[in-house]
Amino acid sequence: MAKKKNNESIWILKITFLAFFISMIFSFVSEIALSNTNIIIGTIILLVFILLGVFFDMVGVAVTAADEKPLHSMNARKVKGADVATIFKKNAAKVSSFCNDVVGDICGIISGSAGVVIAASITKIISINPLYISLVITALVASLTIGGKAVGKGIAIKNSNKILYGFSKFISYFYHPKNK
Repeated sequence: MAKKKNNESIWILKITFLAFFISMIFSFVSEIALSNTNIIIGTIILLVFILLGVFFDMVGVAVTAADEKPLHSMNARKVKGADVATIFKKNAAKVSSFCNDVVGDICGIISGSAGVVIAASITKIISINPLYISLVITALVASLTIGGKAVGKGIAIKNSNKILYGFSKFISYFYHPKNK
């Protein structure tokens, strides 16, 4: 029991530090990209962060909803990426936490920050009370994020094995399990 608790504590520390570094990287990219850009490019960057958050939310849901049996069958037939999908499914809680909580939440925070930058840029062009622009941009970012994740969750549940396998196949180009 003590070993399991220790492993969980180590996982929590790892994911906390990973979240710190990923958020620094995403923030850096966002700051660099948004600091000297026009509203259109800024909006595209904002939408990319929203879509990235929705995508990773879908992967997090898919890994928890996927059926392990087809993945084992594919793995036995040496289908590329099936080994990674099987590992992800066996570690569904950790993979889901990383996808939903780390990447998804960081994208939500960064898209909120990007929304503020865009709102400030708009107030320089249009002479409307900055409060109103900020409220509208914030509401748009929140609604696109929440609506996108709601749609994505439904898709992920219905297509969990396809999504998990597709993601795993992509990851398998960069990650090669040790037990091959």
